[in-house]
Amino acid sequence: MLDNTFKQALANKQPQIGLWLGLANSYSAEVLAGAGFHWLLIDGEHAPNDVRSVLTQLQAIAPYPSHPVVRPPWNDPVIIKQLLDTGAQTLLIPMVQSADDAALAVRACRYPPHGIRGVGSALARASRWNREANYLQRANDHVCVLVQIETRQGVENLDAILATEGVDGVFIGPADLSADMGFAGNPSHPEVQSVITNAIATIRAAGKAPGILMANEKLAQHYLELGALFVAVGVDTTLLARSAEALASRFTQLPLCAPGTEPGVY
Repeated sequence: MLDNTFKQALANKQPQIGLWLGLANSYSAEVLAGAGFHWLLIDGEHAPNDVRSVLTQLQAIAPYPSHPVVRPPWNDPVIIKQLLDTGAQTLLIPMVQSADDAALAVRACRYPPHGIRGVGSALARASRWNREANYLQRANDHVCVLVQIETRQGVENLDAILATEGVDGVFIGPADLSADMGFAGNPSHPEVQSVITNAIATIRAAGKAPGILMANEKLAQHYLELGALFVAVGVDTTLLARSAEALASRFTQLPLCAPGTEPGVY
């Protein structure tokens, strides 16, 4: 039960297609868990999730092939410890801007002496309440640590972040990155695209897995062709909102809420 198939796939350079979950609901998470995505991101940074709602979504996804990835609200060892104990094996840590930030994320995901994760496996779903043999000795190897760069500072420190032992992949946050570069709401700007292209190449050259979220299908496919290995191609909230608006518009003759806009990051 400890085997992290997502981590193994990234190590084997097998592209993984994902979907973002922002509805903070276990029922919708289960609906999407059977849709065919390789991974589903449970968002604790920008969606109204807490540890309990993450837990119910992990439970809902568990019977299905999709691998759950959890994004905590911050690079906080206390929250990371709780999410790991609930059974999350792959974490996407936001706003990593330096090698020190990356090292903290890795240490928070490792038991001592290699890290600072608190030992409470008797209370933890992760160990199946100590029914998983030798959980404490084996858990470190099966946790997948993904760090998120989303600022110019993060990009500048990318080489040092990649050199941090224990980092399995680097996720590029195009929405925040484009805003930090002065192009808020425009991740397709040529300057932003140049930075993303170079970052993907740098991450692959370091032997790590590059990742990104992009709802624009042409750009998402472009990133896969560049070598991105875990790409989220949509968001549940956006799929629901845009599909509902389009259906309503066809019957009410009212204009769409955002006519003529191209799909962006979300």
